[in-house]
Amino acid sequence: MITQRQNPAYRTAHFHLSKKGYCDLIEERYKLAMERIRGFAGEDMGIYTDYVRQTAHLFDLMAEKISGTASDLIALNGQLYQDVAGDAYETSYANPAYAVKQFGRRTGQYLCWFHTRCRDAIIPAFEKEIDEVTIRMELFLQAVSVLMTEEETDRCLKETMYYFVHDYDEEFMEKNIRQMLCPDQTLVYDLVMNSDLQDPSYLYRYGNYISENEKKISEYLSGLSGDALASMAATYTEGYRKGFEMAGIDLSQKKTVQIHYNIGFEPMVRQAVYQFEEMGLKPVFSRKSCVTSTSPNRQFPYDHRYDDALFLNKALVQERLKNAEKIFEKYREEAAVYAGPAVIEVFGEKLFIPVTKKESPSYNKEQEQLSVEYRRDYSLIQNRYIPEDSYSFTIIAYPVPEIGDQFEEIFRETVEINTLDMEKYRRIQQVLIDTLDQGDYVSITGRNGNRTDLKVMLHDLEDPAAQTNFENCLADVNIPVGEVFTSPRLKGTDGLLHVKQVYLNELCYKDLAVTFEDGMVASYTCSNYEEEEENKKYLKENVFRNRDTLPMGEFAIGTNTAAFVMGRKYGIEAKLPILIAEKTGPHFALGDTCYSMSEDVVLHNPDGKEIVAKDNECSRLRHTDMAKAYFNCHTDITIPYDELGDIVVHTRDGGSIVLIREGRFVLPGTESLNQALDDYGTK
Repeated sequence: MITQRQNPAYRTAHFHLSKKGYCDLIEERYKLAMERIRGFAGEDMGIYTDYVRQTAHLFDLMAEKISGTASDLIALNGQLYQDVAGDAYETSYANPAYAVKQFGRRTGQYLCWFHTRCRDAIIPAFEKEIDEVTIRMELFLQAVSVLMTEEETDRCLKETMYYFVHDYDEEFMEKNIRQMLCPDQTLVYDLVMNSDLQDPSYLYRYGNYISENEKKISEYLSGLSGDALASMAATYTEGYRKGFEMAGIDLSQKKTVQIHYNIGFEPMVRQAVYQFEEMGLKPVFSRKSCVTSTSPNRQFPYDHRYDDALFLNKALVQERLKNAEKIFEKYREEAAVYAGPAVIEVFGEKLFIPVTKKESPSYNKEQEQLSVEYRRDYSLIQNRYIPEDSYSFTIIAYPVPEIGDQFEEIFRETVEINTLDMEKYRRIQQVLIDTLDQGDYVSITGRNGNRTDLKVMLHDLEDPAAQTNFENCLADVNIPVGEVFTSPRLKGTDGLLHVKQVYLNELCYKDLAVTFEDGMVASYTCSNYEEEEENKKYLKENVFRNRDTLPMGEFAIGTNTAAFVMGRKYGIEAKLPILIAEKTGPHFALGDTCYSMSEDVVLHNPDGKEIVAKDNECSRLRHTDMAKAYFNCHTDITIPYDELGDIVVHTRDGGSIVLIREGRFVLPGTESLNQALDDYGTK
């Protein structure tokens, strides 16, 4: 079998050719590969005939965009995604269950992987990145060659996969890091800044799947006045600027901001680009992680979340980390002027309950550990070049039309939530903080079927007149306003955290129960599945990121009762993103603290007191062993007000002060937070 690393054309292409010479060679390889792929239409390949023809047809469709012969981009969008959209996914070769049914477990998993990697060429085809399309075409040709000529099919398919990943990992990684740090004039920049946003056809030039969400949000935003769009953008960009101000980081030394958004938000993003440019920041748009659209089928990416389990080993992880170090070193200067991400999230899609398929690849124990180590070590490498204390961020969220018939009302109310009176909340939250700072620990209980019973330990304050445990969180990096939070002391933090239903990263968890002992998770479960083993596996994969335990990295009290009422009034509580949901009650984060890798940055609340509770017993290990200090995850779990019992501060002198009783704020100076709850009649 000829692998890509043995292929003379592949080797020649990666020697030091001129740019023109390289482009000519890629063009030649592209034409040869396309000619061979089109020839599959008339060939009989036995049981693989339909698989080969369907995958070949994908490349034929991409070629229409590359050559400029695609006259109807709307129709092309439908054709490119038709096999993974809706019920069609049941008989798609991108579905591991179907591929395994057709070809057997191992061959089916491998061929599903190859088909999915070929689908990864769609967006590069729209960006005219012929080199990336070509190498995926050549990958497909190698897979077909194995199917037609090799007796040890599975072994050869696995070898082909491995060498593809190994040989191209550095190239793909460099592309992703470059897109994060370098303000190139990309297709995305052109679409945002130069398109006629009144003409929805621009949406189909991305290559992403375009649904009614993207079409309708673009239409809605395009209908708003310039002042309204500029105001929305200003909430977002000013939050970003304030993040630097609060952290004491000199924004004038930065040059680039990484913008994240969902397709359809271009009218607002364009205004944000203008405002960032006034701050001296140029936008960067990373295609892999920053520009998103509605998924044609959310089960599809869920099925492929552990595709690398088919070949992941220690040597590959070590090689990836070596590549990461080399690439970040190459872009050291660009990393030094990177200001951080500015994120526009969306919410409101239909709730998704995934199906865990036995046919999908899954990690063995060794691979679980390797994946944990890779994420940890990659984040440590990145932190050396882009230290957490050298940049900031901001996040804001808006609904998409799929949220329901009241979309426009919900959108307007979300804008109001995002622009609540910060000064009012600053004063109220300071009252909470002044009381919490008297505490040795805080107790939290549930009601109305919520079984929470927690004791959360607070750090000692050496100088209470000048120090505080809690941050007074306003609408800067974390929009909307509405929480006070701390990093708890782990030793002595014990008890049960329970919520009857919660959505975390768009996945539903029913009767989620987490038990803490000395601040570390001792046990966890939910009731999504009949088998307890399946419940624990679901949580371990999606919340614990394949770790056996995590610390309580954050304890916070959300104060945004208006956001809670919005969710309840429109029946969208389950669809609210964590960004908003965490403000609608007390929440507890599993994983790192909010100050991960920036604990030594001196921060002050608006009252002038220094925030000193930024560490815990895990993060302090950074002084002796960075690898044990951080977990590279942080997941907030919120108890809604109507499931919340009491929150009581237990003072150092043995007394107690009630902050919340049966879901209502009772501490003098905070009662006005109940108005939204009372007006709506929440009990």
